[in-house]
Parts: sequence; C-alpha cells; structure tokens
Amino acid sequence: MPRVSRAEAERHRQEVIDHTARLIREQGSDQVSVPQAMAAAGLTHGGFYRHFTSKDDLVAQALTAAFTERREAMDRLADDPTPDPAAAQHPTPRAEFLARYLSTPHRDNPGQGCAAAALAADAARAEPGSPLRTAFTAGLRDLADGFQHLPDAADRESALADLSTMVGALLLARASEDPALSDELLTAARHRLTTTPAADADTGAPSA
Repeated sequence: MPRVSRAEAERHRQEVIDHTARLIREQGSDQVSVPQAMAAAGLTHGGFYRHFTSKDDLVAQALTAAFTERREAMDRLADDPTPDPAAAQHPTPRAEFLARYLSTPHRDNPGQGCAAAALAADAARAEPGSPLRTAFTAGLRDLADGFQHLPDAADRESALADLSTMVGALLLARASEDPALSDELLTAARHRLTTTPAADADTGAPSA
C-alpha cells in the first residue's frame, strides 16, 4: 500500500476535526466515539493515533475549530460592513450578527452553529484544566473579543452581557419542546439586544 503524503495526511486530519466539530455540537462530546468520528470523515479507526494523541485531544481541536468558525463570521461582518446601511434589513454588523445568531435556522442546525451554546453544559461538567474546558474557555474568550470588536459594538462589559443573553436564549430555545415558546425566546432576546442605550435615552426609559 502506498504511503500517504504529508499533504494528504494533513487533509485527512482536518477532515476528522471538521466532522467531529459538527458531531459534538449535534450530540455532545460524550456521545461521539472515536470510531464514529473517523467514519464520518471516511477513515478507519486504526489511523486515529497518527493524527491525535487521544479522544480528548481530538475533541479539544474540534471545539477550537467550531469556535473559529463563529469568530470568522464576526470578522467577515466587521471587515465588510453593509455598503448601503439605509437599505439594509439589518443596518449594522452587530445587528446582522444578532439576526443570524438568534434565528430559526441557527436554532435548528446546531451542528453548524455556535459551540458556546452547543457545548456549554459539557464544558461546565468537565474537570478544570481538562482539554475540553480549556479549549471552551479560550474559544469563549475569543468569541467575546470578536463581538466587542464589531464596528458598532459597545464596551467590554456590554459585550459580555450581550453574549450571555444571546447564548442563553439560543440554548433555552433549543431546549423547549414548545415551538411557540422557542420562537418567543429568540424574538425577545433579539429585540432586547437591538434596543440600544441611545434609543432608551431618547424615550426616557431606563437602559436595560
């Protein structure tokens, strides 16, 4: 059997990471086995240790990749703002990101969605210092930084409060078996987060 080139080996490794990133967001990290992850990438279990030291190593790398997807989506909005804000449905990068995040497609497709909402419970149960919890913390910090640096975002404290609201709303919307309540949670969070302090000041209402 011919040897696999270094480039092909790296491609296989990345495919395993990408498929695992989807699987753990859909099912949770504890529910995804090494054979399942390798099979999803079209590879055999026997080649696993050529790419990763352990399942924990794979899960940590997959989690990092999942967080990177979300940060890159933020960065694209920051780098390419709406060319005609007056004509846009969501006129600012922050509003556009929130509309996408707190949406029915995002709620219904966790495998392509935010790792913070999909794996917060897994990370909370993991031991401090474990690869999963370390990767989750790094990814969460990067997500907060990305949200804070959107052109129309507020200060650090506000960014963290916004992040907590949107992740919590998405998590609760996914957990509810009542479709109407699930939709209400997304709508309410989206409304709260897009009501700016300036708008509150104009109406004389206290800022939330």
